[in-house]
Amino acid sequence: TPYCIKAADYLIESIDESVEPCDDFFNFVCGTWIKNTRIPDDAGAQQTFNMLTHDLDYNIVDLLSSSPSNETMEPVAVVNARQLYKSCINETAIEADGADPILSLVNSEFGGWPILVGPLWDPSMFNLPNLLIALRKYNNNMFFRVVTSTDEKNSTSYDIEMGQGDLGLGQKQYYMSETPVTIAYRQFMTDVAKALTSDTSMIAQDVTDIFEFEKTIAQHHWTVAEQHARENETIRTTVDDLSTILNTTFDFNEYITRAYMLGNVTLFGTDIVSISELDFLRNVSLLVEQTQPRIVQNYVIWRFMMNRVANLPQHLRILRERFIRVIGGTTAEPPRTITCGNFVNGNMGFAVSKLYIKKYFDETARSESLEMINNIRSAFIGMVNQSTWMDMTSQSRAIEKALAFDQKIGYPDYLACDTNTKLDEDYAEVEKKIL
Repeated sequence: TPYCIKAADYLIESIDESVEPCDDFFNFVCGTWIKNTRIPDDAGAQQTFNMLTHDLDYNIVDLLSSSPSNETMEPVAVVNARQLYKSCINETAIEADGADPILSLVNSEFGGWPILVGPLWDPSMFNLPNLLIALRKYNNNMFFRVVTSTDEKNSTSYDIEMGQGDLGLGQKQYYMSETPVTIAYRQFMTDVAKALTSDTSMIAQDVTDIFEFEKTIAQHHWTVAEQHARENETIRTTVDDLSTILNTTFDFNEYITRAYMLGNVTLFGTDIVSISELDFLRNVSLLVEQTQPRIVQNYVIWRFMMNRVANLPQHLRILRERFIRVIGGTTAEPPRTITCGNFVNGNMGFAVSKLYIKKYFDETARSESLEMINNIRSAFIGMVNQSTWMDMTSQSRAIEKALAFDQKIGYPDYLACDTNTKLDEDYAEVEKKIL
């Protein structure tokens, strides 16, 4: 097939036949690929998956930037995805607005950013639960991660997963000693704050306090290795018993109840909650409550702003680029079109998929994959039926599990349908925000 020919050609162009495979198999297989491949300026590394992602990124940009043949026939969600993309690439409007929209949001909904107003910030207005809930409206899991996930004990139902939030630098080890990364991180904070205010009287002290606070949080953070090694420490409980299990003064029960109310979801006391990194939740909830309100407020707003700098005017994006150069090894930021395509795909993935599968996805490949899975399932069931080492009960359970196995290839079936009701319902809230 053409795909086989293309794959064979790629492999032949990757190997280095001048290398003896018995002496250095890696360079025999990959040597020519390494010699001929260059790391793009906007990437810290290059590998096969990055190259596939590159093609995907540009395909998405083409889909979102093209005009539909008949716009009235497109789902509302797709129309809104195109509109979101257009607003994202409109740098003229972004420069004209400046940072005023995001600062207005910070002041009106989050209680302000103390670092910008020096001693004028009023700590008496600080309310941690309200602040964390307000931030969740904008997809921020500060300190604690709370998500809905498929129940690992029963894949036909869902549970609530609670665990540690992320760190500004991503990994715990960055905070263990002073490095160019930690220096660049603090400089990034300082530069952003100075770019947004004329009152610099407390910036230096605030930046120090923010970093030291996050450094303390990082001490309690579980590494990926620890998460795997301590996987059996995950606790399954219910919403009603959550406060008893966590045993902290921070009201986690109220927190997750209010968090789900943001999505008009009412929790029941019997709903399952899966808790991981339990000691992190206990230690950090105590740390947050014992820390000065100014430091906590400064930290959470910094984390919010850090994630939004890429959407702000160029003079602020340049500050982010300097930091990314240190932590990621890049020398340039991606084209604005790619950044915006990724942003839309990240927030309206199924709407983008609706466009993508129509132009690029091979339905034959999907049906062949489903057929292959069914053949494997049938072969497995046949092997179980013929086995002599399994008792009847075990055979029955194994077959039951094989039949219950749900295959998901490519995309949900409804995306290929002409009816767009579910797609539009999924992004109804996005439509309200765009309009």
